[in-house]
Amino acid sequence: MHMTPASAATEPYYPFDTLPEAGTSLEVAPGVRWMRMRLPFALDHINLWLLDDGERVAVVDCGYASADTQVAWDAVLAADGRPLERVIVTHHHPDHIGLATWLAARDGASIHMTQGEFLAAHALWHQLPGYSVVDMLDQFRRHGLHDERHEALSTRGNAYRRGAPELPARYHRLFDGDEVRIGAHTWRIVVGFGHAPEHASLYCAELGVLISGDMLLPRISTNVSVYAATPNDDPLGWFLRSLRDLCNIPDDTLVLPSHGKPFKGIRSRVDQLVAHHRERCEVLLAACDTPRTAAELLPTLFPRPLDTHQVMFAMGEAIAHLNHLESQGALARRVDADGLIRFTPCR
Repeated sequence: MHMTPASAATEPYYPFDTLPEAGTSLEVAPGVRWMRMRLPFALDHINLWLLDDGERVAVVDCGYASADTQVAWDAVLAADGRPLERVIVTHHHPDHIGLATWLAARDGASIHMTQGEFLAAHALWHQLPGYSVVDMLDQFRRHGLHDERHEALSTRGNAYRRGAPELPARYHRLFDGDEVRIGAHTWRIVVGFGHAPEHASLYCAELGVLISGDMLLPRISTNVSVYAATPNDDPLGWFLRSLRDLCNIPDDTLVLPSHGKPFKGIRSRVDQLVAHHRERCEVLLAACDTPRTAAELLPTLFPRPLDTHQVMFAMGEAIAHLNHLESQGALARRVDADGLIRFTPCR
């Protein structure tokens, strides 16, 4: 994920100065509570949401599977005192789905998610073709990742299972446009693309609240990567279209993101993100004055040092930007005699 620039004139407004402590929740709208739990990465936290559901509660996203997160959940749910009715998962990444099965088992709660996210989770967990570490590394090697970084990623094994040690075997399927009644309020499912196959955000017009998941973040740009299963896809193009669709939601809506603080100002944030990705594409295009691989362009996109975990996301994002430039007719790909994929400007 990138830090994105913002001018004072367009900076979104952050209505909450206080962060919830671990194992506690903070009300941000009637019947909507904010929890913040730790992650073992450079991105060190995730926001999770507790919704009133009559005499029970619903949760949106579950956290990375760790003892710390389980202890925090135990404290939050004990303080609330009501049983869980349902677990809603915005998408398949481990910090969102990691404890879904564990949480649902507490009170026999149902699990709700889109089919794309359910299947993507199982594809990664079971290392199916196109979603395995082996296939990811093969894609990265063809895009020029050198042996030292390739080996570091290889020795990690299936890191997905560490964050999501078990997955649901059944679920309630969500569709774009579904209206889900949770307690006294109706939430509309808004499916977005690019960050994940069928990412589900939740919008409540009555409350003026959008639980945006990873689709709209206030300080960083969501990672957009290319899966080995679909190596020529343009997820960045899909992501940018999904962002523009979010601008149909009223601009004064309170956005509850998965990372960072709740904010208002959807349109200004979308404008910032669109401008950011436009600038990144322009920088890449300028750097392709000679044929370049995605790995050669990592320092262009990410001038800071990257750890092994970040290299995985950085390679996926570099390929996504290059694929987008190709889809726009600005770059052409070629496979050279050494088997590496290189991009060169269209003349």
